Amino acid sequence: MTRRAQAEPGYRADPAILSLGPDFYDSVAPADFPQAILRFRNDRAAAQVGLAELDDQAWVRHFARFEPLPDNLGAPLALRYHGHQFRVYNPDIGDGRGFLFAQLRDDRGRLLDLGTKGSGQTPYSRFGDGRLTLKGAVRELLATEMLEALGVETSRTFSLIETGEALERGDEPSPTRSAVLVRLSHGHIRIGTFQRLAALDQGDNIAKLAAYCLANFFGDTAAGEDAPQRLLAHATAGTARLAASYIAAGFVHGVLNSDNINITAESFDYGPWRWTPYWDGGFTAAYFDHAGLYAFARQPEAVHWDLVQLAIALRKVAEAEVLTPVLERFPQLFREALRDAVFARLAIVPGDLEEDMALVAAIEETLGRQTVTIDRFFFDWRGGSLRGPSDLYGDFDAVRDLIGRRIAAPGALDHPYWSDAGPCSMHIEEVEAIWSRIDEADDWSALHAKVAAVRRMGEALEKSRRGAKKDT
Repeated sequence: MTRRAQAEPGYRADPAILSLGPDFYDSVAPADFPQAILRFRNDRAAAQVGLAELDDQAWVRHFARFEPLPDNLGAPLALRYHGHQFRVYNPDIGDGRGFLFAQLRDDRGRLLDLGTKGSGQTPYSRFGDGRLTLKGAVRELLATEMLEALGVETSRTFSLIETGEALERGDEPSPTRSAVLVRLSHGHIRIGTFQRLAALDQGDNIAKLAAYCLANFFGDTAAGEDAPQRLLAHATAGTARLAASYIAAGFVHGVLNSDNINITAESFDYGPWRWTPYWDGGFTAAYFDHAGLYAFARQPEAVHWDLVQLAIALRKVAEAEVLTPVLERFPQLFREALRDAVFARLAIVPGDLEEDMALVAAIEETLGRQTVTIDRFFFDWRGGSLRGPSDLYGDFDAVRDLIGRRIAAPGALDHPYWSDAGPCSMHIEEVEAIWSRIDEADDWSALHAKVAAVRRMGEALEKSRRGAKKDT
């Protein structure tokens, strides 16, 4: 870190995970990459954790060579976990191509993790090389930027550095370029972390981990035997909100395995993601999801199933009688969260839940006819009245009637973005075009332009979200 960055008051190291002890992680060494070409640094996120003043040389030292940050973890830690993958339990997983590099507090006081993807082999790599393709890193950058703009609680791509290795992959043209990515996330303790402890019959460590999560992620330091149900309550509310935010965003994560669900319910671990252009309940992101287990409309079911696995793990330290009522709240919490997410994207004021859900149902039914894309609909009906081409909405009578009774949220259209010809989107054709320019001509201009466009949209959406909060 530069001297100037060391003096930054916003940098607050807090390697809290060390309090858990070595039962939860393994110390590992990062890969020694032949090159380190800085391709993207998220200065907006860096400013929130006191690292924006790093010069590029220091940035590369920390986020490609993994020189420790001051007063932080002395060595990277590969976290231990198990999990269900497509509902088959797998005890042979863990941080296989990533590790926890540092923990620090942001400008809101939250404990955040700097974790990696593609940083080399660990004890959990199995037969993998521990590397990440540059295309995979670019895709994750685009996913996280778009999700953040749409108001989904997500990990953020903090750094992307090309590493100069030629990788062989069976599912894309090879050899292909390599990268190491750093994420900034609100922790990445997984449901699978608890599952591992339950499988090993480590009740004491489950209680220890639950207390760690409650204190560090939810500000809950209360003593008492009800800690497991308190943790489950936080996870239930969070995962309901996560599933709802995916639906309102038109996003398909692709691999909602229990090792990919963060205990804070912050979205992360992006692989074969997609945005579905149309409201297509059967739309899948992963080519290997032959049964459609994680299809667009099945994501709430998938997330709830994973939540049940957390409850099963917590049975080691709590009775089913106290956990079951917490789990049973998920459907109602999801309904409320879905209403909130859809209404936020439309910038209309919520009211009676049942009346609001009638509008949500009408939107789902009408968009399900696939005559207009999801992004186009939310753009054109922003504020509760049609602003776009009317010929696209000839069969939207039910939506038109119900939405016409709504009040626009403060600031709904107070941004130049809403005067654009159409919405900003992130469909697979756009992603492939951006990657092609990088792959074929080392032209990064389309990527940077897309990130700028997405952030501009995010500013427009955030303005009305802030206005709605002030109004309430």
